[in-house]
Amino acid sequence: MTDAAPPGFADGKDPEALRTIGEVAKALGIRQHVLRYWEEQFPMLRPLKRSGGRRYYRSGDVALVERIDRLVHREGYTLKGAKKALLGKSEPADNGGARATGPVVAGAAVANNFAYRARLISLRTTLVNALHEA
Repeated sequence: MTDAAPPGFADGKDPEALRTIGEVAKALGIRQHVLRYWEEQFPMLRPLKRSGGRRYYRSGDVALVERIDRLVHREGYTLKGAKKALLGKSEPADNGGARATGPVVAGAAVANNFAYRARLISLRTTLVNALHEA
């Protein structure tokens, strides 16, 4: 066990402490309704629920939320594709919604598409960060 709190948490709690949905949302910059929606979409994301339906996220839940956020918002996965990636399933040949990419082409055009996609993801990340800072 480490002495440092998980990234985004500077609350003095033990790194393994349970965290409310509000604490997780604030620390990771993800709205609470998005976290609730992800709980429906990702069966492996199951925070503890106490009386009154209050959610408590364990450190493993927080790590999973960070991974989902990275896949969806930084790497360009769809929710369906992110779920497959988290379950360890390989991408089907038709892409099955695993990533939001353009049409498949051969040769040098593939490298060009990859460069464009990487640039778009970079721009999107910059815009998301700018919105969170505002």
